[in-house]
Amino acid sequence: MIPWDQRPREIRNLFNPAFCGLVLARGMEGFGWNNNQPMPFTLTLLILPLSLHKQSREIISKCSKTYFVKMLQAHPEIRIGFVQRAHSLFPYTMEAFAYLMSCGTIDINELGCISLRQGTVRKSISGSQDTKDCQTVARLLGRKFAQLNDRITIYTTLGVRP
Repeated sequence: MIPWDQRPREIRNLFNPAFCGLVLARGMEGFGWNNNQPMPFTLTLLILPLSLHKQSREIISKCSKTYFVKMLQAHPEIRIGFVQRAHSLFPYTMEAFAYLMSCGTIDINELGCISLRQGTVRKSISGSQDTKDCQTVARLLGRKFAQLNDRITIYTTLGVRP
């Protein structure tokens, strides 16, 4: 990982650990709404590649009432380049988790599942339209993952070997 001060300004702005952490927190928040359970770590790795990618984000927000598997069947273009995006965003996801841990925002249980501490993140979503969209889609993804509640199916549907 390149030291923070040596990264290009665009990278520092787009992949700011605080913003990426907020997007991850919205995903965990959505996951907890449906089943009041912590989100498995493996599912958190899917939040940033799906919610930060503009085309995927637009499709997911339009299909908010559609089940995750059906949405991916209707829109296979979401899978194009997904594995590469997930791989390239992994370091930023880890930085975001480090930031969330340092702020005392998340808890990790003995099974490696991650939950958001109550009262650590505002309920309302604010910011520019793009940042609002990223947060809204992350929350929606968390809810969709909780509805399906099968990591292997989610990964397989996205074209990733679990």
